[in-house]
Amino acid sequence: MTTYDDDRLNAQKDKMVQHKDKIVSDLRSGVDDAQGFLNAAASSTGDKAAELRDKATAALKRASESLSDLQATVMEKGRDAAILTDDYVHENPWQAIGIGAAIGFLFGVAVARR
Repeated sequence: MTTYDDDRLNAQKDKMVQHKDKIVSDLRSGVDDAQGFLNAAASSTGDKAAELRDKATAALKRASESLSDLQATVMEKGRDAAILTDDYVHENPWQAIGIGAAIGFLFGVAVARR
């Protein structure tokens, strides 16, 4: 794997962590807002309760959209990681075989001990 590939992989990982942190923060905020609206709606009646339920529904919808964004990002980064792995295996086939054999050996030892 070249230095360029390492830099590219690290940059993608950093972007993914930043994006994940933002989405998790947005999700927490949306769920907290929805919980607050639902708690207020429980003690309210009439139009005020309906308005608070609508706000809670909107907050949950935003949280759901954030999760969809996270899923899309994870899928994209997973494809990128697969491409980088494929490139590495093609550039270093014997190292990849050695790594696979070592993992297989360790898995075999772990299963044999049970």
